[in-house]
Amino acid sequence: MDSSIKEEVPVHEEFILCCGVETQVLKCGPWTNLFNEQRANRPKLLIFIITGKFKNLDSNAQEIKDIYGLQGQVEHKLAFLRTHVPKEMKLVIIGHSIGCYISLEILKLAPELPIIRSFLLFPTIERLSETPNGRIATPLLCWLRYALYVFGYLLLKPWPEKIRSLITRIGLQMMNVQYEFSVLNILEPFCIANAVYLGGQEMMKVVERDNETIRAHLSKLTFYYGTMDAWCPTKYYEDIKKDFPEGDIRLCEKKLPHAFIIHFYGEMAGMIADWLKDDLSKIEALTHGSVTDS
Repeated sequence: MDSSIKEEVPVHEEFILCCGVETQVLKCGPWTNLFNEQRANRPKLLIFIITGKFKNLDSNAQEIKDIYGLQGQVEHKLAFLRTHVPKEMKLVIIGHSIGCYISLEILKLAPELPIIRSFLLFPTIERLSETPNGRIATPLLCWLRYALYVFGYLLLKPWPEKIRSLITRIGLQMMNVQYEFSVLNILEPFCIANAVYLGGQEMMKVVERDNETIRAHLSKLTFYYGTMDAWCPTKYYEDIKKDFPEGDIRLCEKKLPHAFIIHFYGEMAGMIADWLKDDLSKIEALTHGSVTDS
């Protein structure tokens, strides 16, 4: 991919109701509602990105049991794909961190979805509590969870919303992080409580690698492991490489951190675009072929 060529792609933020939860969605491209577009004008491919942390804004979710838990998040993403994406649209799923676990669950639970590729970046898909960071996070998120709730509530609740937003802005600026969309409510006590709850479930439930699902979809999968990732040590890369020698399993040669999104998002996007070129060419060929046949 020629990084010198820069194309302005429309990006907009939208809040939708999905499973009773107000959900923040960032959309890239000129399309706002895929169902309202005429079939000929729809994109041929949708790239669906599942990040390492999720942002559901409504604290009174009802329609999915335990929606802020790990399985609830899987069901939430599935519901979005089934209700907001035309069923014939080809899908590429990009998962990061725990988003990789959710990507594999989607492949397992929804074989009817036309997923042609899935990129799993810095995948936390096994033995999470045994990782260097997991050994620290597990007691905090599992055993001391309620203490964190109380601490967060007592510390943050009395502050006016403007003060919390100001602190968030200062923190992001100190990390030199650009923010174009709504991230300023991350210091809300219920947001912190939900994040801690989900993190605790990740430590407890992400244990065994789902080899059965990986084997069934291996030709669609690309794994990308870091060399300095305390959430997913290189031993996990070596283990999965040994178990699936024919798989597309890569080790980062650029020393990108697990949280690459903070400073290295452009570099990662360029790599994925290069990896996708062959798949996009195949889709284009199939599309032209179907038009010719008709």
